[in-house]
Amino acid sequence: MKKMPESSGVFSHHGQQEQHQVDGAQGMLQLPPCPSIQRDPVCQEMHSMTQQQWDPQAQDASGLQPMWFSEAEPEGGTSSSFPPGDTTSQFSSSSLPNREVWSFLKAIPPIPDEAVVKRKSPRGSWRVGTLRHGKRVNAIAISSTPRHVYTCGTGYIRVWDEDALHASDRAPQAQLDFQDPRNRVLTCKLFPDEQSLITGGVARALTLWDLAPTPQIRAQMASTGSICYSLALSSDAHICLASFKGFVEIWDVQNQILIRKHEVPPYGSRCVDITGFKFWTGGEDTTLYSWDLRSYQKLQQHNLCHEILSITHDPSEEWVLAGLKMSDIVILHAHREEKYKAVVQRYTQHHNLKFASCGTYFMATLDEMIHCLAAPSLRRLFQAEECYDILCCDVSSDNRYLVTGSKENATVYQLLY
Repeated sequence: MKKMPESSGVFSHHGQQEQHQVDGAQGMLQLPPCPSIQRDPVCQEMHSMTQQQWDPQAQDASGLQPMWFSEAEPEGGTSSSFPPGDTTSQFSSSSLPNREVWSFLKAIPPIPDEAVVKRKSPRGSWRVGTLRHGKRVNAIAISSTPRHVYTCGTGYIRVWDEDALHASDRAPQAQLDFQDPRNRVLTCKLFPDEQSLITGGVARALTLWDLAPTPQIRAQMASTGSICYSLALSSDAHICLASFKGFVEIWDVQNQILIRKHEVPPYGSRCVDITGFKFWTGGEDTTLYSWDLRSYQKLQQHNLCHEILSITHDPSEEWVLAGLKMSDIVILHAHREEKYKAVVQRYTQHHNLKFASCGTYFMATLDEMIHCLAAPSLRRLFQAEECYDILCCDVSSDNRYLVTGSKENATVYQLLY
């Protein structure tokens, strides 16, 4: 058995920075991996969570308090590889390497630190800047090369360079105006190459933007609905899904061709996401649906008991997260019957989820609160609070920055490792 310590974070509140100890040392049972089966790290960590509770004394008074549990407990028991007192770990003189082996080992050059891939999770955040958008920031995107932030609202999109991220009074680098000033962006997706952006919202079209060398509109894709609530982009950026009330538009985004208008339950289309050849929808009817992207047949449905406000997936496209109106977070496997839930008995109006590109953690914003959670164990890494409800969030692809959008501004956090 191995004890997993909780990490601490830096807590930002109303512009002040404080050191905030979020969780104490926690103990989690770790199942030793089966030698005959190769599992990825996400799968191994998930299988380490059978139905257990956190130590209630180690939790603070706010946020994710009640029990965390698994609805898919692995079958069968496990036992330690070596009984207590076993001496197999002790070296004998005959097992020590001889001089020739030592000479060979010494001749191997050391591996430089930069060549070692380290998958870290942040221990806290530092509030470093404010972007003055001027109106409600309904959607946001941040690119890493070059470093730009795109704040989206009614009538325009503002573009901010890296210098503005560490300030509170900088003007935007550019402003992209819509032809109709009443157009309101509700959702946006940055392409994997970070050279294009697609936006949707209160408009009769989806807008495709070229971001380099100069931001400009590439195409307007006329939609069949009046309000686009959510967008999803395939990992190769060939397919874009746009959710409207009662249906999802499936686009060949490279050629700007509408492939299909796919009908879904009218109150199950507020959110959409795509993983491989599956796409997912959910909304007010509390049911998470999965659909086959090739046959368009319904594959599964999961009753989550509360209204679904957001859906996202991890970079490997194995795990899907759903954020619920009661603040609960459900994480389920895209292909296996495994489901886990973080229970938070708190009503929330705005719930956003964003996975980090490294896949080891994700951000969950619940009204004015920010929670950074390890994946897939749902262990809390740190939390922060803002003055106003958070309407959207994004994490940079290099996992250095978190940006949130709210009433009139966007707030920039640098993640601390």
